[in-house]
Amino acid sequence: MPIFAQIRVSLSVMAALLVILTHTEAGAAFDPAVKGVFGDWALRCESNAQAAGEQCVLVQNVSAEDRPTMQMVVIVLKNPSGGYILRVVVPLGVILPSGLGLKIDRADIGRTGFMRCLANGCLAEVVMDEALVNRFSTGETALFVVFPAPDDGVGIPIKLTGFANGLVKLQ
Repeated sequence: MPIFAQIRVSLSVMAALLVILTHTEAGAAFDPAVKGVFGDWALRCESNAQAAGEQCVLVQNVSAEDRPTMQMVVIVLKNPSGGYILRVVVPLGVILPSGLGLKIDRADIGRTGFMRCLANGCLAEVVMDEALVNRFSTGETALFVVFPAPDDGVGIPIKLTGFANGLVKLQ
């Protein structure tokens, strides 16, 4: 039974999120779209032609520790119904049927499939239920697992420090 429920995404919003660049505290000082940094998470807000006002996301851009060219963008945004959506963009070339795995502090959360691939990467998206939000808020490390080859699972860790504080600021 899949833990994640998938939802549809507009191409314009997805394409805009794919171009999010690496963030650091130093880089955030020069990027007017970054409204705050919470641990390794950046709160990034941009105007969107389809929505009134700004759309804000929490974002983290990371690389696999042993494969620096294997980069991933993790995005959390508020959906119109008030919940949260987790979007993960991984590089092209991963085996799509293997899906995207997730472990938080070594506890296996599950896998979800990829929704689609664009020129910059492949996207997986899930609605974050309360249990997943709590795990992200209280956990230390999330490990996303992709498969560039059938027997070659690559774990890409992200730090969860600051997630809860950033989530409070997410509008």
